[in-house]
Amino acid sequence: MATDYKWPAADQRTVIGKRMNRVDGPVKSSGRAKYTYDLVRPNMLYAHGVKCPYAHAKVTKIDTSAAEKMPGVVAVLPINDVGKEIFWAGTDVVAVAAVDEPTARDAVRAIKVEYEQLPHLVLDEKEPDLSEAEKSEWYKVALKETSGDPTSAFQQSEVVHEGYYGTPVITHCCLETHGSISEWPDSDHLFVHISTQNVPGIAEQLGKAIDFPASNIHVHQDHVGGGFGSKLGLDPWGVASAQLSKKAGGKPVKMMLDRKPELETAGCRPSARARVKVGAKKDGTLLAWESYSWGTGGVGGGGSPPIPYVWKVPNQQKQHVNVVNNIGPSRAWRAPNHPQACVLTMCPLDDLAAKLNMDTFDFVKKNIDLLDPRSKIYSEELDVADKLMGWKARWHPRGDKTAGPVKQGLGLALHTWGGRGHNSNTDLTIHPDGSVEVKMGTQDIGTGTRTSILQVVSDTLGIPMDQINLLIGDNQYPRDSASGGSSTIGGVSSANFRAATDAKNQLFAKVAPALNAQPGDLEAADGRVRVASDHNRSLSWKEACAKLGATSITAHGTNPGEGDLTNSGVGGVQMADVSVDTETGIVKINKMVGVQDCGLVISPKQAESQVLGAMIMGISYSLYEEKVMDQTTGTMLNSNMDMYRLAGLGDVGELVVHLMSGPGYDERGVIGIGEPPTVSPGAAISNAVANAIGVRVPFLPLTPERVLEALEKAESEGAKA
Repeated sequence: MATDYKWPAADQRTVIGKRMNRVDGPVKSSGRAKYTYDLVRPNMLYAHGVKCPYAHAKVTKIDTSAAEKMPGVVAVLPINDVGKEIFWAGTDVVAVAAVDEPTARDAVRAIKVEYEQLPHLVLDEKEPDLSEAEKSEWYKVALKETSGDPTSAFQQSEVVHEGYYGTPVITHCCLETHGSISEWPDSDHLFVHISTQNVPGIAEQLGKAIDFPASNIHVHQDHVGGGFGSKLGLDPWGVASAQLSKKAGGKPVKMMLDRKPELETAGCRPSARARVKVGAKKDGTLLAWESYSWGTGGVGGGGSPPIPYVWKVPNQQKQHVNVVNNIGPSRAWRAPNHPQACVLTMCPLDDLAAKLNMDTFDFVKKNIDLLDPRSKIYSEELDVADKLMGWKARWHPRGDKTAGPVKQGLGLALHTWGGRGHNSNTDLTIHPDGSVEVKMGTQDIGTGTRTSILQVVSDTLGIPMDQINLLIGDNQYPRDSASGGSSTIGGVSSANFRAATDAKNQLFAKVAPALNAQPGDLEAADGRVRVASDHNRSLSWKEACAKLGATSITAHGTNPGEGDLTNSGVGGVQMADVSVDTETGIVKINKMVGVQDCGLVISPKQAESQVLGAMIMGISYSLYEEKVMDQTTGTMLNSNMDMYRLAGLGDVGELVVHLMSGPGYDERGVIGIGEPPTVSPGAAISNAVANAIGVRVPFLPLTPERVLEALEKAESEGAKA
């Protein structure tokens, strides 16, 4: 008989949905958790690379003879050999493995490389001329699209706003830099520790790169110090460490990036800029959208931001051009293209609302049907956010009229994301001694994956979480997927729920005769297996498992599978309360409210932590982060943590998170939450600043210089008028 896989009702959950501390918290907070950067393997060698100093160049000559003669140098490996074209500064050209770090660094300095410099482009502020863009090698026309009748809609619009908005290129800033340790136990096997979001996929990528069977590559990782999308794929350094180890007779070779190349070459989020025109009736009915946008994500381009974001404006015309430049490699960064799209949409709509003399909250409510299919969710979330922020009681028209240089304002934004659970596999074993073991090839990228898995299994089997031995982070366990796109929680939760349910049913079949019952009459709860209708007829979990005799039960769980356990598509609303010092230009976050749905919440504390982390990242990119490039040299000017500013605890203000749950939300199943709450902060904070000072600061980050520039420009234009 087919099993009905269905998440338990709220009154039947004992661990799912309960506030649990992160199970890996103690080892991380005490410093006992081992990251790839921390590992030291026996007889390990240390590797570093020669970096190309030019943004665009061709390698013409390499002389490694001096380095090869140095004592302690074990292997030298060309990565980009003579004739190779380099597309951004900081790219590794030659790698060296030596007995210690100082020797490896000395050897790098002894290698002579000559280049032919080629023309480069590292800036993107200039608006591309569309006709020229269609002919230029520096630009790629990515989108031309018209729907409805925008010309007629703008003619019908009683209020029209036109503006210019933008977000810069930023980097991922992982606390643990990219890198790996590779070793060959023998010529037929490769063992890799790697800082990655993709333990299951690295072997295939590495095997393809070095022409070696993926099945002979063992990949392991216990913890990773951040990735945010930049560690989904294999890096050149991962390939180099494996090749250097091979040249060094199989000795472990550790190749981790320093902070400077990490910021220069380990991935960045594309920029996005746009001229936007929007039109509406006097009552706020949104009619028309027109945009010309451009942005860069390096030589590969950065894709098109999905604008108008979230809103189904009935009449729209939009064009997008990718700037092909040498700023560095574009990689997925938490909700790729969504934060940029949110800024390019919610800021002009906020400006339109101001021109209409409408509260933005009312403007959104007025046009709520254009937010289909999540209109109802957004409407409910706006009401919750209003109460948590006190929006309706505190909102004022644009421009704080109170005395003094410090002005206060409110702003809001909306966002969405998919988040359906990915393909996942798990093996769950119940042993006769009562112990339970879960093996799966997923990874915990700091999101609380371990805790959520244990909550699902604990709830299903009715035993404490600490009675379950969870083994993850190894590609020799059942195959899972990369942790990207907020897909992990839905995948691993669903696979483990199915496995735990199957294993429990097999156990019930063994135990039922001892309780003089049918398997279907039993339940597992409170550490016992008992008859659901008569709790006096029960066995302890250990006594029940002893009925297995000498044979363990192993159930294999998968996702996707039977039953609707995961889903896709969430909405979120965020509100920001800021103060702006109009004399210094400094923006201070007073409070932010994040209201988010994610279907059934497995682990509220971890889910809230995800939203908090996303909001902090959002504050950081709104106020501080920007990859600053020098046009002349083509190099990054702020490739250190002194100059690449991130938000600290003193910068984030009060953060309030509310997860939408209960009827109408829980039954949708589990949906990922990592990406969506990162989307809104840029627009919400920018709108709050505009509400405070009365003028738009058009580009992120909202630095003091940009705030003062916007104020001076407004004052100058006012004086001219």
